[in-house]
Amino acid sequence: MLRKFCFILFSLCLSMQVQAAENPEFVKVNAGLEYQLIATYDQTKLDQILSSGIAGFMASSTQPDAYRNAFNPAKFAVNLYRVRYRSVIPELNNQPTLASGLLAIPVTGDKTFPVVSYQHGTVFDKSFVPSNPDKSMETSIMLAAFAAQGYVVVAADYFGRGLSALPDSYLVKDSTRQATFDMLWSAKDIMDSMQLTASHFFMSGWSQGGWVTMQFLKKLDILGINVTAVAAASAPVDIYLTMNRWLNNYQPVDAVYLPAVVAIQLQAQEFYMSQVGLLESAVKPEYLQASRDLYQGKIDWETFFKVTPPKLQDFIRSDFAKSGVLGDSPYWQLLDKNQAYRWKSEVPLRTYYGGRDEVTPKIIGQLPEATQKLLGGASASSIYAGDQADHRGVFLFGVRDQKKWFDSFIAKSVKP
Repeated sequence: MLRKFCFILFSLCLSMQVQAAENPEFVKVNAGLEYQLIATYDQTKLDQILSSGIAGFMASSTQPDAYRNAFNPAKFAVNLYRVRYRSVIPELNNQPTLASGLLAIPVTGDKTFPVVSYQHGTVFDKSFVPSNPDKSMETSIMLAAFAAQGYVVVAADYFGRGLSALPDSYLVKDSTRQATFDMLWSAKDIMDSMQLTASHFFMSGWSQGGWVTMQFLKKLDILGINVTAVAAASAPVDIYLTMNRWLNNYQPVDAVYLPAVVAIQLQAQEFYMSQVGLLESAVKPEYLQASRDLYQGKIDWETFFKVTPPKLQDFIRSDFAKSGVLGDSPYWQLLDKNQAYRWKSEVPLRTYYGGRDEVTPKIIGQLPEATQKLLGGASASSIYAGDQADHRGVFLFGVRDQKKWFDSFIAKSVKP
């Protein structure tokens, strides 16, 4: 199913026509920041994303036809800028590094825009990121749903993805926060150089990106930076509980790519958190080399899938799975510390979950609402995408709902 989806998505990306900049050069903003115009998506292209693009995205979903004609036609063309910026790696004593992301600005002639920071989901190829939007259909959908309607869209690639030379920082808390924070400030500096300002600031994320969004929100909460509202779809906000459910309570709905997800997460913890030998302690010996090759980008997911089992329990050592029940080892303790919801927030929040989500369990999607109610935080709502909503269905349901929700904050601020 996933292979069919990837083939359709790749074919669609090749068939769509985009006006690209000829010989684009990076424009320097300051010593650590530059940007490059990579394309302009016109309204025809953006409408195509919302029709044939979504059809391809949902081809192997449990709801292949649920979101046809579900979004408004594009109002504006969108200029797309690849951003290259300097950051630091908190887990490695703030070692300097280079990161990348996307800044999308609608062509409206206006000088003030609402801004949405989008945090992307899991990818197994470092090029399938926002700064390369033709290979990231989720990013393209966000551009068509938000940027084409007048929002500026900001999206970090994360460390280890896009132009970054680092290994993937998958679900590594502090590096994730740093990459998104510095990308946001880079986008602000670029907008300042263009004499553009933000009227509102929203945040959105899906899957891994939902967890990233919540981690990013906590950093901004700590720093006292104002956020208008936040939305997270299929967000595994409690990695400890999510991983334990995957390992110790198998369900037929579980995604066949969970072994790949766990393989890259283990190795990210090895590199960034110096947990030497973690992969060997967790993965069965016959699958270690494929796991290393996937993380190092030597093989793609399809090749990995051919030589590994689709069921996570057949991929992971049984003693490692059992160790998660009590959670006493350094790895499980770290996962517990990486939760992204157990604090009081003053920012309105919506989370989305579905009945057939093959990655994020329903109960996990409901945790942020319960926590904010318990702690007396801001309004938080868990919104059910439906009994048949799978991982991709929850994403599209969430995008459609949060666009209307974000618009309502803008409408309230407009004086009659």
